[in-house]
Amino acid sequence: MTAWTPSAQRLLTGSGPTRKEHEAIHGPLSMPPRTQLLDAVEAAGLVGRGGAGFPTARKMRTVAAGKNPVVLGNACEGEPASSKDVTLLTRHPHLVLDGLSVAAAAVGARELHLAVHAGSPALPALRAALAERSEPVTLHELPVRYTASEESALVAFVNTGTAKPLFTPPRPFEQGIGKRPTLVNNAETLAQLALIARRGPAWFREVGDREEPGTQLLTVDGTVVEVPTGSALKDVADLRDKQAVLVGGYFGTWLSAAQAREVALTHRDLRAAGGALGAGIVLTLPTGSCGVVETARVAAYLANENAGQCGPCFNGLPAIANAVRSLAVGPWDDATMTDLDRWLGVVPGRGACRHPDGAVRFVLSGLAVFADDVAGHRAGRPCAGAQAAPVLPVPSGAAA
Repeated sequence: MTAWTPSAQRLLTGSGPTRKEHEAIHGPLSMPPRTQLLDAVEAAGLVGRGGAGFPTARKMRTVAAGKNPVVLGNACEGEPASSKDVTLLTRHPHLVLDGLSVAAAAVGARELHLAVHAGSPALPALRAALAERSEPVTLHELPVRYTASEESALVAFVNTGTAKPLFTPPRPFEQGIGKRPTLVNNAETLAQLALIARRGPAWFREVGDREEPGTQLLTVDGTVVEVPTGSALKDVADLRDKQAVLVGGYFGTWLSAAQAREVALTHRDLRAAGGALGAGIVLTLPTGSCGVVETARVAAYLANENAGQCGPCFNGLPAIANAVRSLAVGPWDDATMTDLDRWLGVVPGRGACRHPDGAVRFVLSGLAVFADDVAGHRAGRPCAGAQAAPVLPVPSGAAA
């Protein structure tokens, strides 16, 4: 595990929204040759910062091997608890745009796209930065929906104007915008690419975990921080008087406080603990709050945010959310628990995208971590925290 120190900051150093300020911090970008770029990204060991932690160089090489590739930057933050992309785009929009140019040069793309949610607070800084540059970047403003930020939904929006996930395969890197191979990287991954192109893979590996090197942005209880990969969760979040931690956002998993004190913030370590790093979100649940009620609130939100195009989302998630709500606030009976167990078993793996899978994973982790409270609720003895003020951020009107 790696302890965090302020000197480890790279992405959030200073504030450079204008081109002049940006280059005063990071210097001008001199684009290396294409093959050198791909080799540098591979040597750096960069993994995607958007969720799955897939090796960035491997995805780039696949797209580069295709005909007439396209690059699409994903700066949409579907997770209500995340603000790292907005922070990055507001403070350092040119770093993200440099990364978009680096990605395009590496895969041989001439068509560049960048997607953000409509009304994003980062739009003024982003538009001003684009006006200072010559690259032909097409900016797309997507609906503020959870599933709209899924990569195939971004591709669908560019192609058709409708931001709904597509059945896969093919994946966007195989057949995306205009049926061409499309590289989709999130905003933070693009910013990391810009740093690697400037400073090289050896510099990138100077901090962080050996297998997943560098720094990463996290939104910890609403505050954006930059830490080395591999940092101990207990060094990043204040775990005093906390009963559980949600890691990875609403597509992530609950960890007990005991688990959280032992885990490092890498995809590898979190998978071993039954968790997921996801979009880099850490939310702590205070002692005295009810994990069952909080799980029910988020389950209702995720059910409401479904794309409405396939049964597991349109029918399965609302049924699951209603059952968890019954467990949280009543009325409750054993037949509902039987139905809930069955739905949680049959919904995953049947949707056009991973939205139902993530929602089920989240609910299952809540039922496990808060098992004692679940038992009390089932017996008609809800915990005292069931009446506490809500903790997790859920958009108005979406909560249970």
